[in-house]
Amino acid sequence: MLVTTEFSSGSEPAEHRFDMCRKLMSSAPAPMEVSSEHAADFLLYQRDLHLGPVRVWAMDFSPAVLTRSNRLVEESDPRSYNLCLVRRGGLEAVQGSWSESCGPDDLYSIDSSLPFELRARGAGEHTGEPVSFLGVEVPKRLLDLPPGQMDEFAVRKLSGRRGTGALLDGLIGTLLNDPAPYRPSDGTRLSVVLADLVSALFTQALEADPHAGSGGRRSVLLARVQVFIRHHLADPDLTPDVISAAHHISTGYLHRIFREEGLTVTQWIRGQRLERARRQLEDPASRTTPIHRIASASGFSHPEVFSRAFRREFGASPRQYREDVGFGLQG
Repeated sequence: MLVTTEFSSGSEPAEHRFDMCRKLMSSAPAPMEVSSEHAADFLLYQRDLHLGPVRVWAMDFSPAVLTRSNRLVEESDPRSYNLCLVRRGGLEAVQGSWSESCGPDDLYSIDSSLPFELRARGAGEHTGEPVSFLGVEVPKRLLDLPPGQMDEFAVRKLSGRRGTGALLDGLIGTLLNDPAPYRPSDGTRLSVVLADLVSALFTQALEADPHAGSGGRRSVLLARVQVFIRHHLADPDLTPDVISAAHHISTGYLHRIFREEGLTVTQWIRGQRLERARRQLEDPASRTTPIHRIASASGFSHPEVFSRAFRREFGASPRQYREDVGFGLQG
């Protein structure tokens, strides 16, 4: 039989259920934070089938908001796509300034490398009723698509009613409903079949309507660029030219997507570097770290430049700021 894991909050006292669910979500390979108006009696049932590198899953849970923040992306990213099939209730997926609403038999693709918010709601007037989803999580490396085309599916709704979407829906349902006929050794072969179906689904969606995702494409690209910048803040040579080359776009286009959000690339980089330094100055674990090392780890090559920028941003020198939060150590 295939390797299966299950979790049900029903076995826990009502007052402990929501905390248990939060812990479960926060410990996932792509961790998320959970909030809900139904925390007092939160219900969650989750079942996973582990097919080598691919995971097939089913979830029933009380309406909730699931958030994967930039911080959580930085902490853990399995570099995968999750395809969610709505069975009961509805889902609004938000990525930057772009959002999609999904209902029963809609598929929605979620990119683990980008921040997002999922708002799961009950059906009709009975908004407190549990929602129900099926899905498959596939590592990006298994998908037969160029990286540039994968970006199209960070914020894209697909159909599970017909074509390859219906095939994928049927296979996921069959595996979850009756895994007994399959041996653990079948898991790897089934993972190849599922990855091929996801690749085919993505390819067919592009061929059918190559512009369907264009409304959210710029928002996705901006989010991807911002994640890249956060991952490389310590590099003092991080420049717009380097960033644009890494994303196969022109430097002019990079400046444009930031300008449309009321930002500039260099100001945003500097702001992120200063924010990283500020958090480290506040962190008790860094209380013995010299200030010049904090500056360097945040991408500032010259301590005096860092000190001037920090004072302009926060109204105090880095040393004064550290003293104000109670450490008062020399840097």
